[in-house]
Amino acid sequence: MDKLIHGTAADDTVRVVAAVATKTVEEVVSRHGLSPTATAALGRTLIGAALLGATQKDFDRLTIKLESDGPIGGIVAEARPSGALRGYVKNALAELPANGNGKFDVGGAVGAGTFFVIRESGFGLGLHNAPYVGSVPIQTGEIGDDLAFYLAKSEQIPSAVLLGVLLKNTEPFVAAAGGVLVQMLPGANEHIITMIEDTIAHAPHLTSVIGDGAGPEELAALVLGEIEFKKLGEREIGFECTCSQERAITMVEALGRDDVHSMLDDDKGAAMTCGFCGADYKVSEAELAAILERISRA
Repeated sequence: MDKLIHGTAADDTVRVVAAVATKTVEEVVSRHGLSPTATAALGRTLIGAALLGATQKDFDRLTIKLESDGPIGGIVAEARPSGALRGYVKNALAELPANGNGKFDVGGAVGAGTFFVIRESGFGLGLHNAPYVGSVPIQTGEIGDDLAFYLAKSEQIPSAVLLGVLLKNTEPFVAAAGGVLVQMLPGANEHIITMIEDTIAHAPHLTSVIGDGAGPEELAALVLGEIEFKKLGEREIGFECTCSQERAITMVEALGRDDVHSMLDDDKGAAMTCGFCGADYKVSEAELAAILERISRA
């Protein structure tokens, strides 16, 4: 499993969350058959969701969603307090030539649109509270810039977000993946902010140090430099989907009597594929008949 840590620095005026997520992004590639640029885009978004989720309290699911007009079509990434992550892109094969810096053109693949953060809570109590939804226009489509802009505009928290996915030409294709979120909390002085900005500007790329074996603790030290980091907690993170046969049946039942009748009479069953993990589910004639009986009794 991959790992995420969180803590503070500079007398609790700076929050730092760091994660190594190489195995998680490997799993995403294997499940979705992603192009290299789509891998970078979804990998960054999943890592961003994991980092942001570690700063939140009292939530059951945090979702980062990009609705955009680029060839990738849109991105969805979910994080849960347990460390479970899942996500997908609308066009898994979206690919563009490298940008002017020789890197994946994630911004070009994403295009223009809206960057959403959605927080949901109350699941454990059987409640379905109205979700919190915040949004900002997509700035660059590079994901890290957009998350930092969202935090500054919607939550008024000055933040630096570093996200990286490094690929290779042989399976499992993902050489390194991870990220760091640095947030300035009330009381942070200008000297500390300048020190951190200078350290980040001169630091090696995240994926190069992850590829050399660095863990989250080393990533936190990388962005803080001489400033001491106080670790407050850690968790394992990894790809995990919540789909199941029971959920598939519930989704079919929610379609209503007419649609279920049509599936039973015309198709002799129903089939669906989970967009998050690629798992296939089949609902048999007997299960459709049982669904119709429950609907008739309701």
